[in-house]
Amino acid sequence: MKISKTLLFLFFLFSLTSVKAQSEDDAIKLCVNNYLEGVSKGDAAKLNQAFHPTAILRTVSATGAIQDIPVAKFVSSMPAGGIVTKGGSTKMVSYSYVGVSALATVELLFGDFKYIDLLSMLKFGNEWKIVSRVFSRTDLAAQVKGMGMSSVSANVANAPVKAPKKTSTANVKPKTDDGW
Repeated sequence: MKISKTLLFLFFLFSLTSVKAQSEDDAIKLCVNNYLEGVSKGDAAKLNQAFHPTAILRTVSATGAIQDIPVAKFVSSMPAGGIVTKGGSTKMVSYSYVGVSALATVELLFGDFKYIDLLSMLKFGNEWKIVSRVFSRTDLAAQVKGMGMSSVSANVANAPVKAPKKTSTANVKPKTDDGW
């Protein structure tokens, strides 16, 4: 009986953890989808739901200088009807998160080019908000590259490998007789 109660408790605990992780995924996807829907339809309310009021949008200008665009300017300059009126479409490529920070990669596709956006998000209370959009205008064939998810960090791969310590195989007598 005690074992079944313990198993039931562990199952319940695992279920809560799974629900929390699923709800985090859903909350992040909601934020990203608000952004994508806002851009697609030109919906300022959806964009304002997605972005933190102090968010910044950054890219490199044609002259090579960093170009900062306040989120209010971005939202107000969205074309009426969104990018779908210009033949555009959107897609979420990936997202990842830990703690209160998240990163999503999305594409805004147009007829002969696309924007690739890296959206940095932070969690405020129970809501995720985009705090930074770093973007590149690229040709349609451009692909996002990088390491992706890995259990080994990039720094570990480049770090020098230390030789393992050799352990003695000799039978060492204990300092005190413990009966063995």
